[in-house]
Amino acid sequence: MANHKSAIKRIRQSEKKRLHNKYYARTTRNAIKKLRGITVKEEAVEMLPKVASMLDKLAKINVIHNNKAANLKSSLTKHVNAL
Repeated sequence: MANHKSAIKRIRQSEKKRLHNKYYARTTRNAIKKLRGITVKEEAVEMLPKVASMLDKLAKINVIHNNKAANLKSSLTKHVNAL
């Protein structure tokens, strides 16, 4: 266990951030799965910007890498266009 006040605070902060990041990453993953499961093009086209925005936000706060966000957005766009 940590011996310094600052180390104890850092543990508290990192745990809080971990849970926050986990929530947003999980929410985004669920949205991606939902988008991939949609078979109606109109619904998919409507949902795509929302999911892309979620991915951009995750990349901005360094939960996922920028390139991963770009790759996911690209593959989702291809999926929607193929419908």
